[in-house]
Amino acid sequence: MDVVLLIARVLFVALFFGSAVGHLTQTDGMAGYAASKGVPMARQATLATGVLMLLGGLSVLLGVWGDLGALLLFVFLVPTAFMMHAFWRETDATAKQTEMIQFNKDLALAGAALAFLWVFSQDPGLTITGPLFSMG
Repeated sequence: MDVVLLIARVLFVALFFGSAVGHLTQTDGMAGYAASKGVPMARQATLATGVLMLLGGLSVLLGVWGDLGALLLFVFLVPTAFMMHAFWRETDATAKQTEMIQFNKDLALAGAALAFLWVFSQDPGLTITGPLFSMG
């Protein structure tokens, strides 16, 4: 079962690594998009979320306080869903559908991050450190 969990961790964090690289290497373009969505201090937010995704992803992947990493990714995902993918504000049907898909993807990933938070709190194996938080 440890190998299945390791594969799940790899698949889960792959998305975050790709996004983190974009946030950290294409900051101006991504910050412009974030600003168009109403994100305050968009450049700083873009850099901060890039670091958050990178650190959270590494933590989950390597199992170095994976529970903390999962929590960091959850903290990134929920506000991102509401700020960046507010489908209810769209008037164009295609844009509305695209944003709804992205919103639901972020919420589903947030749910997966919470599941990983719980799994890591149980000290699942194939990790470098034990859990930082105790959940029972």
